[in-house]
Amino acid sequence: MNASDIRLIDSESGLRQAWPVMRQLRNHLDEETFVTQALRQMRSGWLLAGNFHDERPVALAGYRYVENLHAGFHMHVDDLVSDEGHRGSGAAKALFEWLVNEARRNGCKQLHLDSGVQRHRAHRFYLDRGMIISSHHFQLVL
Repeated sequence: MNASDIRLIDSESGLRQAWPVMRQLRNHLDEETFVTQALRQMRSGWLLAGNFHDERPVALAGYRYVENLHAGFHMHVDDLVSDEGHRGSGAAKALFEWLVNEARRNGCKQLHLDSGVQRHRAHRFYLDRGMIISSHHFQLVL
C-alpha cells in the first residue's frame, strides 16, 4: 500500500463506507451517530483520510489542525485505525507517513495523538514511528 491510495473522505456516503473500519475503534457509536457527528465535526475543521484498497477504506485517520500555547500550530490525530483484516499490510504505516507529510506541508512543527492506555499494539506502532510519550491525558466524566 502506498500514499497514492490515500484520499480525504468528505461526504455522507464516504462516511458510511468508512463506518465498518471506524467502528473497530469507536465501537461505542452506532453508524447514524458516527455519520451525524463526523459531518458536524467536519464543519469545525475535522478531516478524515482513508487508505483505500480495491476502492474500500482499509485504514482511517481522523485529524484536525490545532493551535495552542504549549505546542503552537500542530496536527492532532483523533482517530487512527486499520481494518482487522489488513493489519500488518502497511496500510496504517502509509497513512501515518501521509499524515506526517500533510502536517509538514501545512506548516506544523508537531503531530500529536492520544491513544487509550489499553492499546498496547498501537503504542508499539507509534513508538516505532519515532513518537514519544510526552504527557498524561486526564479526563473528568461529567
